[in-house]
Amino acid sequence: MNKKLLIALFVLLNQIAGAQQGMLRFQVSAGDYAYLDCPVEVDLSPLSPALSENLALFENVNGRLISVACQIESGDRPLMWFIINGKFEPGETRSYAVIRDTLEKHVWQIQIYRSRDELKVTDGGRNILCYRLTEKLPPEGIDEIYRRSAYLHPVWSPGGEKLTRIQPPDHYHHYGIWNPYTLTRINGRAIDFWNLAKGEGTVRFAGLLSTTEGNLFGGFRVHQEHIDFGASEPGRVAINETWDIRYWNTSDRDNRYIIDFRTLLSSAIEDTIHFEAYRYGGGLGFRATEKWRKETCSVLTSEGKQREDADGSRARWCIVEGVSSVPEGRSGILFLSHPFNREHPEPMRVWPLDTNEGQMFFEFCPIRYKSWDILQGKEYSLRYRMIVFDGEMTAEDAEMYWNGFARPPAVVRL
Repeated sequence: MNKKLLIALFVLLNQIAGAQQGMLRFQVSAGDYAYLDCPVEVDLSPLSPALSENLALFENVNGRLISVACQIESGDRPLMWFIINGKFEPGETRSYAVIRDTLEKHVWQIQIYRSRDELKVTDGGRNILCYRLTEKLPPEGIDEIYRRSAYLHPVWSPGGEKLTRIQPPDHYHHYGIWNPYTLTRINGRAIDFWNLAKGEGTVRFAGLLSTTEGNLFGGFRVHQEHIDFGASEPGRVAINETWDIRYWNTSDRDNRYIIDFRTLLSSAIEDTIHFEAYRYGGGLGFRATEKWRKETCSVLTSEGKQREDADGSRARWCIVEGVSSVPEGRSGILFLSHPFNREHPEPMRVWPLDTNEGQMFFEFCPIRYKSWDILQGKEYSLRYRMIVFDGEMTAEDAEMYWNGFARPPAVVRL
């Protein structure tokens, strides 16, 4: 027998023997809920730091050990992440073992590329999304006051359809997926970070904090600044913001993937920053592809609202989808709001059918009905998850995805 093959077989047998005893064994229980393509975290703190690296995960399926894709997130509390692909039914329990992994690592499948203008997330060479680092100028002949950085565009569907749009002629200040605040006041003075044409404020990229590459997830953390043009020191930073973007590879599905979006806000000044209640601002805004109009796209919320009556309502999740050039003929994004978010279930802004020629705009808007004060020395968090898909997304699937985001299954050590 080939010497290299013998060595590989020896390593594999040692792994399996170790898995039978298990450095760490645990069960995952669905409890009363159903889940779909659900990321799960396992706390590795019980292991010594020397043992919390180079680990492999196996699922015990009827006495057989099946390898499960996993990824380690280091930090003060090291975590092992994996995805329970497909359905995880109510009452179901699955058993796992964590062992040492001595096999050689492969090149990461999920990679982050940085150019002068943007960060790009790819998965096996497939484009996922881009984040803008430098200011994007508006089309020629349009006032440069509309220039901006710090947004996601394009966001591609699994089949390659661009789902986001920037600088549309009806709203040059719209930028793919973004979240500036609108009716803002500092000491009674108004600053609008959303409507760039006012010249009162903007949001800009201010620094790359970290990137993560792997085979299960990858992403980045960036620092953004909300700039107050009318302050006594023009161009003063009023708000510091961190975006934490993470892409998940749901390996059993070619037509769906997951993006986690977390924003952390804090005041950069001594004065209280007041966000007035308004139908636009903050949260998570999405300007959809120009293909999506009232005849070609649809909306469905967790409360059963559709495009006709979703605006101003509250929801835990919202499906926004429409025509696409992919073989399935449709693409879309399921937007999930976390229950810890302010004003959850969150109010939404969904353009009515008779607005802007029926084009599509969606936003989870945490300030729609209640003003919000940002105080110095405090940090404020909003969390969202997006399921980007080609084909159909049912209400049943959406509910299972929300369960996985809002109330993940229980992990119990054995």
